[in-house]
Amino acid sequence: MTQITMGTTSAVLSFEDFVAGRLPALLRYATLVAGNRHDASDLVQSALEKTGVRWRTVTTNGSPEAYVRRAILNAHISRWRRRRREVLVQDTPEVAWAPPAAAWEHGELWAALQQLPPRQRAVVVLRYYEDLSEREIALALGIAPGTVKSQASKALDALRATLTDSGTTDSNQEVLP
Repeated sequence: MTQITMGTTSAVLSFEDFVAGRLPALLRYATLVAGNRHDASDLVQSALEKTGVRWRTVTTNGSPEAYVRRAILNAHISRWRRRRREVLVQDTPEVAWAPPAAAWEHGELWAALQQLPPRQRAVVVLRYYEDLSEREIALALGIAPGTVKSQASKALDALRATLTDSGTTDSNQEVLP
């Protein structure tokens, strides 16, 4: 067990306690970053494997949740870079199989969110879905608070443009904050 500081109080937190308490939130975050639950669970698992090995260092140096969130985002970006390379096959399948999507994945906001670059998507998810402050987002992503503000601004502008262009809103209705 390691003693860490959480806000103004000091607590002893084991890796097992951390995983038990924060796993649902980490899975939600990874689902929004990756776009589907299957990839999200893989990202969380690999991030927790890396974190578990370095738990003492992670808890000594700062926020373990920020470390895990950053590991999830880094793993997602690495996978995205590997997958974007084209893979040629001799024969194409007649029918592609796709797992059933969650109901919220069909919305236009979800589609617009998927079009954002990974860092902008992460900032939007952390700010508006996880309700983290700019300082907490900066810590989680390892970027400056000013970068968080600029990435959020660019992301919201892009989402507004996408949703307005698709005709999903009235001109009198506010699209996003």
